[in-house]
Amino acid sequence: QVQLVESGGGLVQPGGSLRLSCSASGTWLRSYVMGWYRQAPGKQRELVASITVSGVTTEYTDSVKGRFTVSRDNPENMVYLQMNSLKPEDTAVYYCNRRGIAWPWGQGTQVTVST
Repeated sequence: QVQLVESGGGLVQPGGSLRLSCSASGTWLRSYVMGWYRQAPGKQRELVASITVSGVTTEYTDSVKGRFTVSRDNPENMVYLQMNSLKPEDTAVYYCNRRGIAWPWGQGTQVTVST
């Protein structure tokens, strides 16, 4: 059974930064293209960023380009999302999962951007 654990969220003022972490048990993340997703209240979950197995290629939704950076540490079985210049509209619960057929979703980590 794959279990995903996201951490690193919190309350931050607009313009601030957070670094989210994703770890897993029951699988090696290094074997999969991984994505960071978010779900804001009343909205559908959306893909925010993705990263290939090697980590060489990354993709971002337009709203976070230039502000978010996805990375991975394959030996440590970790995936990260560095979020800079945060905006109130980034407020959401953030999740990691593989692209394609998703594993069971983790609890996510709440990111709140507010004064």
